[in-house]
Amino acid sequence: MLKVDILRKRRRQRSRTRLKAKAGTRPRLSVFRSGKNIYAQVIDDKEGVTLASASSIEKDLRSSVKNGGGKEAAAAVGKLVATRATAKG
Repeated sequence: MLKVDILRKRRRQRSRTRLKAKAGTRPRLSVFRSGKNIYAQVIDDKEGVTLASASSIEKDLRSSVKNGGGKEAAAAVGKLVATRATAKG
């Protein structure tokens, strides 16, 4: 069991190192879509912080969108995360 844990940590470190090397000055957009909802984050890999995030679970989006995992919800979440990210600079 110990070997599995060590290998998992090595994989994690390898992927994080690659992300930091390729990051440059640009933040990364991470999107996760489940069957019912959609989530988006703008991540700065150099600093290791999340700059902005949005999801279809939030109250203001939940009331305006019929299905949390559909195209309308994806567009609304995209607009919301874009406005939050531009506000952060």
